[in-house]
Amino acid sequence: MIDYIATFILFFAVIDPIGTIPVFIAVTHTFDKKTKRKIALQAAAVSSVILIFFIIAGEMILTSINVPLASFQIAGGIVLFLFALTMIFGQSKPEEELNSINSHNETAIFPLAIPSIASPGAMLAAVLMTKNNEHSVMEQVQTTGIMMAVIVIVFFFMLVASSIHRFIGNSGASIISRVMGLILTSVAVNNILQGIKVSFSI
Repeated sequence: MIDYIATFILFFAVIDPIGTIPVFIAVTHTFDKKTKRKIALQAAAVSSVILIFFIIAGEMILTSINVPLASFQIAGGIVLFLFALTMIFGQSKPEEELNSINSHNETAIFPLAIPSIASPGAMLAAVLMTKNNEHSVMEQVQTTGIMMAVIVIVFFFMLVASSIHRFIGNSGASIISRVMGLILTSVAVNNILQGIKVSFSI
């Protein structure tokens, strides 16, 4: 049985639904409500497909190239740690992705689906939280369900983005994103330690 609350908090942190709100507003500010709903649905659908792909095929790809999952866990933990540090000390998620909009076409795929929802941290978490040697098929299905629940929350937040943004503003979204980054650092360190433990049979 998985820890539902811990798994939910992890995916909520790496996907960061609140941090997606300013990005969505910037991407869709010239569109009407109907088009905004379509963009929100497309972004949620594409990001779901990407993350589910990593859950299904991520570990198989590693196995096919003879990379032990423990090594990926250490590497993934390091990358996740660096990703979290950028959320804490660098530009927060909303700031970073709002800047990327200025130099790219505003689409539901980029920067909404990738990297706002299906972020590198979310992809790593999807693989690490569904390891075949630690979790049964039912537990992996439960983890996938929790991840999808977070994406549904993202979709809902995008639908009411204007109202939420008026309440918390860019500064509020930035603060929440940094708090999520702090949570991610502890998750990343734990992944690194677990990978070292397996690698050296400690």
